[in-house]
Amino acid sequence: MGQYEDFKKNIYSLINVDLNSYKEKQMKRRITSLAKRNGFDSLNEYYLKLKTDKELLDQFINYLTINVSEFYRNPSQWKILEQNIIPELINERKRPLKIWSSACSTGEEPYSLVMLLTKFYNLEDIKILATDIDLQAIEKAKDGVYNEKALANLPKDFVDKYFEKVDGSYKISSKIKRAVEFKKLDLLKDPFPTGMDLIICRNVLIYFTNEAKDKLYKKFYSSLSDQGIFFVGSTEQILLPEQYGFKSVRTFFYKKMTKL
Repeated sequence: MGQYEDFKKNIYSLINVDLNSYKEKQMKRRITSLAKRNGFDSLNEYYLKLKTDKELLDQFINYLTINVSEFYRNPSQWKILEQNIIPELINERKRPLKIWSSACSTGEEPYSLVMLLTKFYNLEDIKILATDIDLQAIEKAKDGVYNEKALANLPKDFVDKYFEKVDGSYKISSKIKRAVEFKKLDLLKDPFPTGMDLIICRNVLIYFTNEAKDKLYKKFYSSLSDQGIFFVGSTEQILLPEQYGFKSVRTFFYKKMTKL
């Protein structure tokens, strides 16, 4: 136990990531298994190597941030987004929507959003903010090259229109890429953008402690515009959303109430 406590402190001083905010049992198991896979039986030895080996440290950060993503993940939820959420938001606001993909991983989610929004706006009028703590994931997102599996749920007309097949992979159109602004952002530490009409934070909150989630819900509330929508992952429904100023409007979709 002491070794993991020391490891958490050391990692905080090394990369400013607070492992106390993640569910302990889950994260400790993941880190111990990664250390073993790299040939380290002790977390102390693993940490000493992380300090001097940039490649190993990049691998650690990448593993820590659990980058599992695909286009149109949970297609039924994207249908609700298309048929209900976005039309309602557009109807209430007579300007282009401000949208934030808050744990964008390797780019599948923000690029899916851009393609979906082409049904409502001209492509040149679409701008999505996409952030992640993992710079490696952001670089991969900027490259915009994906395997066939990642595109399995994406409507075929989007694949045909916005991707080019290159050596067995699929390269996304530069027109779609231009609509996304990628930035590094640590959800737990960094200030959030404000005035967002739609925030997507899916399959991330599940890894955090209840205390960390409590803090994040409050930050997301402040980040949204009045009547803005917060879209969460399939295993991340908010218990008693009213205590954070949210009202459930559809499963996994929460509206910011104007008064807490």
